[in-house]
Amino acid sequence: MIILDHNIPEDQAEQLRDHRIHFRQIGFEVGRPEWDDQQEILRFLHATKQITFFTRDLGFFRSSWLHANYCLVTLTVPILETAHYISKLLRHPQFNTRAKRNGKVIRVSTKNINFWDIRRQRPSTARW
Repeated sequence: MIILDHNIPEDQAEQLRDHRIHFRQIGFEVGRPEWDDQQEILRFLHATKQITFFTRDLGFFRSSWLHANYCLVTLTVPILETAHYISKLLRHPQFNTRAKRNGKVIRVSTKNINFWDIRRQRPSTARW
């Protein structure tokens, strides 16, 4: 399941729908609009399995938040390119399945993909 944080703009969410990417968004289809606190979202992720969570909140890129049941993706791309980079990550050969994404904390930029993996001690980088 793909979950978008409430900080992903509606026009970008609509572009994902147009590309037939199925998701739920915090404050709309899941959770509450007041879930502004990272801890509330983490509690939700721990209670639910197999989630890839996309956010623009840089505070989520922490190796201490690695967990086998979910993937955290922080987007550091221009806001109007959010949907493009979400779609691009979901098609990337290293991250194109839920199994490949779980257990990772990822930061997506226009240049590359930085990530922590639960099975490795050091951060890694993937290229577009």
